[in-house]
Amino acid sequence: MAAHSPAPLPPSFKGNRQSKPKFLNSTSLPSNPPLIVSLPYHHRQRKALRISASVSFSNPEVRTGPGDLVASILSKVIQTDRGVLLKKEEHKEVAAVAEELQKYCINEPVKCPLIFGDWDVVYCSNPTSPGGGYRSALGRLVFRTKEMIQVVEAPDIVKNKVSFSAFGFLDGEVSLKGTLKALDDKWIQVIFEAPELKVGALDFRYGGQSEVKLQITYIDDKIRLGKGSRGSLFVFQRLN
Repeated sequence: MAAHSPAPLPPSFKGNRQSKPKFLNSTSLPSNPPLIVSLPYHHRQRKALRISASVSFSNPEVRTGPGDLVASILSKVIQTDRGVLLKKEEHKEVAAVAEELQKYCINEPVKCPLIFGDWDVVYCSNPTSPGGGYRSALGRLVFRTKEMIQVVEAPDIVKNKVSFSAFGFLDGEVSLKGTLKALDDKWIQVIFEAPELKVGALDFRYGGQSEVKLQITYIDDKIRLGKGSRGSLFVFQRLN
């Protein structure tokens, strides 16, 4: 969480650049779908997920607790158009807080049941990573992002949706549905089906499958942090 899309969510946040519209990336698409991040699940071993109680600290002298850090990172990314409005130094500040939070990440976050639920993609260090071409400088002039949501359902389903308004009056959305697979205790992979585009009365699919890989670097009952395979940082805020 991992967040490949139009202008928010959906589709995927961006891990691998193998997809085009994404809250993650997509390879054979004209625009990157929303990626949105992911849930760990082993297809062959359908064992109940368990959360580890232990928390690892790289620096025992860190004085700021995870609660303060969570509040801090949210205050820096909320109402920034998912990071688009932030300056270079402000992106560095977000990255610094995320790095501190990573020290408080539970063991084996891909097995944590907190991954399931509805998530708002509130930040990405690379504006075009979640949403693809819809979130590029040109794309944002035409498509105003209204919502970028990622839903992770048990046992292994990920849905990304980006809702937008084209030219200020035509509502639409791009959505992706994928299957999640745990690669190890922190990394997940999501294989998305071809994105579905809805604009007005039109409803059609385009492009092909896309793939995203995401490292879950922190998760609790409020936020989830993820880092794509190309280094993009994602911040997801729980909706329910």
